[in-house]
Amino acid sequence: MKKFFFTFAVLVLTLGACTTQGNEGEKSTGTEGQDKGQAAIENIMSRTSIRKYKDQPVEQEKIDIMLKAAMAAPTAVNLQPWHFIVITDKETIGLLSGKQPTNAPLLIAVCGDTDKTTTPDGKMKLPDFWVEDVSAATENLLLAAHALGLGAVWTGVYPAMERVSEVANVLNCPQNIVPVVVVRVGYPDESPAPKDKFNEENISYDKFGGKKKLLLKSFKTRNLPKSGFLVFVFSLIRRGRCGTWLACRCLPG
Repeated sequence: MKKFFFTFAVLVLTLGACTTQGNEGEKSTGTEGQDKGQAAIENIMSRTSIRKYKDQPVEQEKIDIMLKAAMAAPTAVNLQPWHFIVITDKETIGLLSGKQPTNAPLLIAVCGDTDKTTTPDGKMKLPDFWVEDVSAATENLLLAAHALGLGAVWTGVYPAMERVSEVANVLNCPQNIVPVVVVRVGYPDESPAPKDKFNEENISYDKFGGKKKLLLKSFKTRNLPKSGFLVFVFSLIRRGRCGTWLACRCLPG
């Protein structure tokens, strides 16, 4: 039996050595991917509403990036039922501010286009999904603003129809263009701390009210059945991490 384990260990050590070189490249790529992922999560978690701005215009390059990010949002059947109105005119900004004056140098009205609710072939009609698509685009816009060092705040318009009418009139919107959100944007002149909104009471699993299932976090290889043991070992081979593990457990002595 010891001879079997010794032979098996030599075989696995050889395979592990063969895969190490390839895995080094994978590790480098994996680390880079992890860094990008962590940066994206950090951008989401650190974003917060900014309502005070410096007297500094937002560059057109950054406006373009925010709009591209907004239009990268998911959209039902790729209908893209949105329209963006970029506002830098101070008089128009004042008219849109209403009872909440702002010193934002830039507003972006995110609107729904109700003419874009049917697929080109006419086979599918989605008369109400434009609200969801515009909302997703707005969130992308807010995250892009934060990533660019800007501050922004979502000010709601739709479905308060009186407010919809007011904004549409100021912006000269045709009937099919419905203002949903007016985003205020600028360089931050305040630094409020992000709110921690995570609350497990707002989460269910499988069905409403369902509890989180406990997952096995660790295990001992000696308690694994033979089939499970082999799966574990060969998973180590693929990762190039089995040499030391086997040397400690399989070599006779």
